[in-house]
Amino acid sequence: MHKYFTMLADELNEAGLDMKTVLKPEVDIPWTPESVKNHLWRPVQDAMFDKESTTELTTKDLTQVYETLTRHLGEKFGTFVRFPSIEPDLLENI
Repeated sequence: MHKYFTMLADELNEAGLDMKTVLKPEVDIPWTPESVKNHLWRPVQDAMFDKESTTELTTKDLTQVYETLTRHLGEKFGTFVRFPSIEPDLLENI
């Protein structure tokens, strides 16, 4: 999940969609993986499943939160970040 948060933060920043644009119009605040998690992902997760921690999510929950957040950001800001998957060759190093 952290990889996705990093990728989404980068995508939003590159698109000029800082936190001010998406959340708070008064202040220019660049996105970080933690701010994506706390201000975008977690509110959707909590609203959908009443679960505060990402560790409580099932794979199905995670997929539904991702799809909801991705649809919203795509419709409102035209952004899209594919959820990263673990490449098979990386599994050998785990």
